[in-house]
Amino acid sequence: MARTKQQQREATTAALHTTARRLFTEHGYNNVGLDTIAQAAGVTKGALYHHFTSKAALFRAVLATIQHEVGERVHLAAEAHPDPWTQLVEGCRAFLTASAEPDTQRIMLIDGPAVLGWHEWRALDERSSARHLTEALRTLVDNGTIPPQPVEPVARLLSGAMNEAALWLAQSDNTEADRDATMAALIRMLNSLR
Repeated sequence: MARTKQQQREATTAALHTTARRLFTEHGYNNVGLDTIAQAAGVTKGALYHHFTSKAALFRAVLATIQHEVGERVHLAAEAHPDPWTQLVEGCRAFLTASAEPDTQRIMLIDGPAVLGWHEWRALDERSSARHLTEALRTLVDNGTIPPQPVEPVARLLSGAMNEAALWLAQSDNTEADRDATMAALIRMLNSLR
């Protein structure tokens, strides 16, 4: 049975997305050309341009997917617990765990801000894991677990600390032990908010 044009478009977009994600992870944004992506995906460069206007547009789509996936992992880890404090801690743990994966490290934490610029990268982050962190902190302020205070600066401080920890963990020779030590330090920081 012949595929419809819509199915062909979706298959081509998925192939480009999957291939670009793998190549950006393995080689970094600056070391991957559109010709390489098109050839590895089995499409023409014209087909690539039909779906994505530029390498940056393709990268943005890949990054948005990764940030959405990380946000979903944070959300699912948090929602597995009824207590808002445990939700915060387990959401942070899920973020650090997800951030240890090579595609997340390279695409989301290293190349993302450099390629898209800080403001656009931050806007994408706000729609994913950063949003969950802000919501968790707001719930904890509202229910009296942490004292009344502006949530936005606390969320940004914690987000920055976790992003930096994730980058450090990416270079670790003993990732599991360093991740455990990082979580212990993060829990101490979080407890100081109470």
